[in-house]
Amino acid sequence: MSELLYSEVEDELRGSVRALLADRAPWPAVLERTESAEPYDMKLWRTLATEVGCAGLAVPEELGGAGASFRETAVVLEELGRAVAPVPFLGSAVLATAALLAARSDDSARSDDSGGSGELLAALAAGTRTAALAVPVTTPPDGPLPPGLGVADGAVSGTVRGVADALVADVLLVPAGGALYAVDAGPADGGVRRSAVTSLDMTRPLCDVTFDAAPARVVAGDDAAVRPALVAGAALLASEQLGLAERCLELTVEHVKSRYQFGRPVGSFQGLKHRLADLWVAITQARAVARYAADCVATGDPDAPVAAAVAQAHCSPVAVLAAEECVQMHGGIGFTWEHPAHLYLKRAKSTSIALGTADRHRGALATLVDLPG
Repeated sequence: MSELLYSEVEDELRGSVRALLADRAPWPAVLERTESAEPYDMKLWRTLATEVGCAGLAVPEELGGAGASFRETAVVLEELGRAVAPVPFLGSAVLATAALLAARSDDSARSDDSGGSGELLAALAAGTRTAALAVPVTTPPDGPLPPGLGVADGAVSGTVRGVADALVADVLLVPAGGALYAVDAGPADGGVRRSAVTSLDMTRPLCDVTFDAAPARVVAGDDAAVRPALVAGAALLASEQLGLAERCLELTVEHVKSRYQFGRPVGSFQGLKHRLADLWVAITQARAVARYAADCVATGDPDAPVAAAVAQAHCSPVAVLAAEECVQMHGGIGFTWEHPAHLYLKRAKSTSIALGTADRHRGALATLVDLPG
């Protein structure tokens, strides 16, 4: 039986991350950054990655990581969801790290750590480098990998559209030609061109990546490591959605308790109380679902694909509902740019299609548990 309660270590980690984000990423600062030329807060990312050690939570100690697990990583994601923090944690510390860990389990990738996954994992854990998995952000765990990527003479060519957290990545992990390659994302003359695209969620920008005979080194002899990474990403994204939904509920409850109409707080109106109670129940269920999914990924449970599908099928719509209720119950102020509600709504809507929609995961779940047509 999995232990879904938070450990003392996880609670301490949560406290440290929440205090840091409250100081360095309050919502006015996040909103201001969305209007700047640098949507990512790389100073905050370096602090999270190096001083707090969040980048290497799931990386083994022998590679310079914390030797913890994806359970602790999920706790960090909850806090990042609460703050809609503009850092490349999902792309680097979850998707890329999970892919490299899966590649490292392949004996063929162990034979030469100088070009394999070990050296890069150590750099990611230390926070000296940031990576992204070069697949469209909408790719579900059972979906097709990017078509049109080719490898010739140790160089990758082709285009991948809508990649999350690739704008600031130092290394791109590219599934091409049936293998997984690492490509240094340096200047354009190195064969890699990144073009920012208009993104609904301004705190997690997307970009198109074009490889023009970009030098690449083999990380894994096949691309099988990508699937576990996508499963881990979908499972842990539920924790980010959980944190976002909880924060939306908190903001909404605070508002309806202090906002008066007809001489009474609007939170005393029966219609709003029922809606908030239903939302609280859904979020409570989402916590259990997200914790189980994170635990399955952390322990290598064979039930992880099922847990990830359940997590996304439930947590994704709950996050959207919480953000929508936050906007609506704040009344006129909730629709303005000066209120953080729109930041949460945009993050919730963008994550609802990231790594597969809820409908796609329900369909995958039917296949995984062998339900009839």
